[in-house]
Amino acid sequence: MGFENLLLERDGAVGVLTINRPQVLNALNTPTIDELRRAVLDLKHDAGVRAVIVTGAGEKAFVAGADINELAVQRPVEGKEHALRGQHVFDLIENMGKPVIAAINGYALGGGCELAMACTLRVAADTARLGQPEVNLGIIPGYAGTQRLARLVGKGVALDLLLSGRQVTAAEALQVGLVNRVVPAAELMSESKRLASELAAKPPVAVRYIIEAVNRGLEVSFDKAQFLEATLFGLVASTDDMREGTAAFLEKRKADFKGR
Repeated sequence: MGFENLLLERDGAVGVLTINRPQVLNALNTPTIDELRRAVLDLKHDAGVRAVIVTGAGEKAFVAGADINELAVQRPVEGKEHALRGQHVFDLIENMGKPVIAAINGYALGGGCELAMACTLRVAADTARLGQPEVNLGIIPGYAGTQRLARLVGKGVALDLLLSGRQVTAAEALQVGLVNRVVPAAELMSESKRLASELAAKPPVAVRYIIEAVNRGLEVSFDKAQFLEATLFGLVASTDDMREGTAAFLEKRKADFKGR
């Protein structure tokens, strides 16, 4: 599968997806979003890939935002379709059923911050900066930034960041819960790959159901979320991986999960 704006590599059970437009700080234009959709679906359906890393090419940016040249000429109908296209792709990332780690190597602004938030976990270089500066352009986030940000950091912090449009350092992002870990920039990819390999060794079905239980459970009432959890627990209890995991524990050995 060939791409013009992405790099897709596989390292054992880990897929590494790189936004490759360093000349424009990896800005997301329509062709890149479309390629991202293809790549995400490819990784989703590749049984050999159990965890994914998303990062940006170069040292300056993860993704510095959307392509302003495209945004500047959009009319209402086009703008809505643009937002829906990005939301669809980011929903695919959030619900891939495999852990997706955002390795944030620089600026993650606007659509870049939204991309990072769609990932399962976020590891930031200590030099990274994150933010939703759309208000400064007279617009609002369009790739579900208002929704995911509030769910990650709470209403008050989300409104602070959305209304001010200010950028936050990696340290502040960690403090408010926008990222999960901060590491020295030189160690970002090695730490992200270590984490991805660790998660890739977990039982794939249980991992998929944990992600589904959290993602879906947040959108419904608590009693319905509990019912969903119980249903998924019942399903996972029928898997070979459950029998392997419990047997390995009792036999004091390392489990060998097959994803069945």
